[in-house]
Amino acid sequence: MEILETAFMQRALIAALLVGITAPAIGIYLVQRRQALMGDGIGHVAMTGVGLGFLLSTSPIWTATAVSIAGAVTMELIRAYGRTRGDIALAMLFYGGMAGGVMLVNMSDTGSTGDLSAFLFGSLSTVSDADLWAIGLLAAFVVLVSVGLRRQLFAVSQDEEFARVTGLPVRALNLLIAVTAAVTVSVAMRVVGLLLVSALMVVPVAAAQQLTRSFRATFVLAVAIGVAVTLTGTTASYYQDVPPGATIVLLAIAAFIALTALATPLARRRARLAEAALGVPGDPAGCVAGVPGARRPGDDVRV
Repeated sequence: MEILETAFMQRALIAALLVGITAPAIGIYLVQRRQALMGDGIGHVAMTGVGLGFLLSTSPIWTATAVSIAGAVTMELIRAYGRTRGDIALAMLFYGGMAGGVMLVNMSDTGSTGDLSAFLFGSLSTVSDADLWAIGLLAAFVVLVSVGLRRQLFAVSQDEEFARVTGLPVRALNLLIAVTAAVTVSVAMRVVGLLLVSALMVVPVAAAQQLTRSFRATFVLAVAIGVAVTLTGTTASYYQDVPPGATIVLLAIAAFIALTALATPLARRRARLAEAALGVPGDPAGCVAGVPGARRPGDDVRV
C-alpha cells in the first residue's frame, strides 16, 4: 500500500493506533464520573508544558506530560476540597494554562505561535521517532492502569462512598484517574490536538453505551471505535489532505449518530424478547418488570 511506503505515515498510523486505544480506555472512567470535559481542561493546561518544551529546547511531549499531571492533580484537589469557588479556580487554571503556553513559546528562541497549531489541532506529519517512543511508553502506562485496575477504578467512579466503605483508597485512586487522563492528553496531542482530545476520550464511550449493557462490553466496544476512527481518519488525512484531528473527531461523532439510530430498534427487539421470556403482556413503554428498554439493575455494574 502506498500509505505504508513513507516513514512519516508509518509513524502516524502507529501513533493513531495508540491514541485510539488509550483515549477511550481512560475516557470511560471520566464519563462514569460525569467529568466528560476534564480532558479539555487538561488540554488547556498542557499548553504551558508545550511552551516550556520550546523554551527549554526539549521534547514538548515530556514537558506537557509533567505540566498536565500537575494540572490534573490540582483539578482533582479542587474538585474534592473546593466547595465554594472551585469553578472560578478551575477557570483560572484553564485559561492561565493557555496563556502561559503562548507566552513561553514567544519567549523561546526555537518556536513561535504558529508552531502551536500542530499541538492544538494535531499534525501527524511532525511525529518523529523520539515522539513515537514517548507516545508508546505513555500509552503503555495508560493501558496498564485502565485495564489492570479496572475493578477498583470502576468502583470509585461508580460510587465513592461504597468504594470507601469497602476499604479502597479512594483519594489515591481518584488522583490516579486524574494522572492517567493527563498522560492520555499528552499521548493524543500529536494526533488529534489538545483542543480536540477530550472528544476522543468521550465520544467513542458515548457511542458504545448506545449498544452495550455492561462495563466490560462498553470498554471493549469504545476502544474498538476509537481505533477504527483514528486509523480511518489518519488514512483519510493522507489521501484527501484534510486535518487529521478534525477528521477523527467527526468520524467519532458519525459513529455515535449511527449507533444511536441502530440502538432504538435493538432495544425494542430486546424488550419483545424479554416480554416473551418473562410472560409479560404487551408493554408499549418498552419496559420489562419496570426496567426501561429491557435493561436490568445489574447491567451497568458488571466489570
